[in-house]
Amino acid sequence: MALDGVEATSFIRSWKRRGVLSMTWEIAVVILTVVVMLVFLVTEVTRPEFIVFCALAFLLLTGLLSPSDALRGFSNEGMLTVALLFIVAGAVQQSGLITRIVSRALGTGKNERKALVRMMLPISVLSGFLNNTPIVVMFTPIIKKWCRDKNISPSKFLLPLSYATIFGGTITLIGTSTNLLIHGMMLEQGMRGFSMFQLGVVGIPACVAGIVYMGTIGHRLLPSRKTSEESFMESTREFLSEAVVLKDSPIVGKTVEEVGLKHLEGLYLIEIIRNGHRIAPVQTDRTLREGDRLIFTGLVSTIVDLERIKGLKIETGTDLKLDDLHNGNAYLVEAVVSHQSSILNQTVKESSFRGKYGAGVVAVHRNQERIKNKVGDIPLKAGDTLLLLAGKQFMTRWLNSGDFYLISPVPQPEWMNPRKGTFAVIILLAMVLLATFEILSMFKASILAVIMLFLTKTITFESAKKHMHFNVLIMIACAIGIGIALEKTGTAAWIANAFVSATQGFGVIGMLSVIYLITTFFTEIITNNAAAVLMFPISQAIALQAGVDPMAFFITIAIAASASFATPIGYQTNLIVYGPGGYRFSDYLKVGIPLNLLYMAITIIIVAFVWL
Repeated sequence: MALDGVEATSFIRSWKRRGVLSMTWEIAVVILTVVVMLVFLVTEVTRPEFIVFCALAFLLLTGLLSPSDALRGFSNEGMLTVALLFIVAGAVQQSGLITRIVSRALGTGKNERKALVRMMLPISVLSGFLNNTPIVVMFTPIIKKWCRDKNISPSKFLLPLSYATIFGGTITLIGTSTNLLIHGMMLEQGMRGFSMFQLGVVGIPACVAGIVYMGTIGHRLLPSRKTSEESFMESTREFLSEAVVLKDSPIVGKTVEEVGLKHLEGLYLIEIIRNGHRIAPVQTDRTLREGDRLIFTGLVSTIVDLERIKGLKIETGTDLKLDDLHNGNAYLVEAVVSHQSSILNQTVKESSFRGKYGAGVVAVHRNQERIKNKVGDIPLKAGDTLLLLAGKQFMTRWLNSGDFYLISPVPQPEWMNPRKGTFAVIILLAMVLLATFEILSMFKASILAVIMLFLTKTITFESAKKHMHFNVLIMIACAIGIGIALEKTGTAAWIANAFVSATQGFGVIGMLSVIYLITTFFTEIITNNAAAVLMFPISQAIALQAGVDPMAFFITIAIAASASFATPIGYQTNLIVYGPGGYRFSDYLKVGIPLNLLYMAITIIIVAFVWL
């Protein structure tokens, strides 16, 4: 793919004849659109896929993109492969096999560092072939319980869990959607694309170095903190209160709404205890009876509002604990609000949380602190940890939603039988082998794998839909269209020309280092897929102008777009463990920045040795 000096000069002259290396109105509009998109992504004004879609729509409406170019992302081979792999990975995760592997790997816990390395090794390997977000969601409660049993702070293990999945994502073509996205864009340009383990030339040494770092320096830098669950447990007196319905009370026989318990100033009714039986969540049409114990969450200082309701006795000095709230009919679970949640920026009340999910919100934890406000009035943000009192219908309703990740042990109604689980793993291995030995392309191998899963009834169509991350697919498809606009309007060439001029004294290795830093910066503040799509056409143009193999730049941006360690917002897995691990933003900076620099050094050295 490398261009000699004559070809590179000819390429630049052809762009100059078209006038694209001087600023044109098309380039100005595309740059402005991308800048505005980045600002909106950073400030999280709405869901990221909608922001990227709006940017694509604007470029289409202004005529800078034709309809066919705007829609090319939706037929991109990389994007379609990602969709198919969601189904394959879902079938393997549903088997329960990987849970047993990692649980066994943790060992006795007598040596923390050894246990940490034993955990990270299989997690890294698994995430090279499976979607890393479900892996972190699946193992967070398992690792929390293991740490609690071994008297170890979970904050020593949860961030390494997230990092291990990121390490694994850089090993194979199917490790992350970002790798497949770049692969798909290379195919669009008539290039060969990545082979199955080509990224592993950099990813495997970087993964080993990352695990060694976390088992030594990283372990020392990781804090020992209380989890969100422990913080909730210790502060129950601050947000739980109780009242009793008296004998011959005028409110007996009336509903919760009629009595006025639905619209209290600072309190939220989460449970009724009636003759030892717990009713949760509490619907507004629930009638009250004599002797009912009403459990409230929120601002205990506003409990005086209940004194205005005749026939209700306030229980002072109550020793209520969180464990007292659940039994066989209702149970406490922790959940983290996801990036793609439909309830982002809505209050608990506005989202109709109780009716929608069959669970009441007991407390909300953000930035390592419980939000001291009426629960119903708290606007929810990505990364918030919710303590929920869930009823019988909760699991069914949650399974059909991508609004949050459960991080507490809950019943798994969909574990498949062992025979089907083994068959799912065999299909995954066969798919990998077919693609590795280039018997079939990755796209065709994944199609065959999905067909086999359906024909053997290893996975159902209903279950497959639950494993699909449509927000990721929309983001990828729209971002590809924006990448095409960068290329076709000459914006990528214009930026590349300015970049090459500014870095002439650095040499190619210096250019690669700057590209890595820019990509990883974008990844930390927006999303990995958006960062990769923005950098792909620019990197390609830089390689052409510098007369070097573009593969060196594509490998660099693929690793940089995945290696997000320094912030909780750069990667979904980092966000998932943020609240449960009791971490602070500074913990990510302290542990992650050296890891980012380590990954960068290894990437640049190997890329320069192999591809330059």
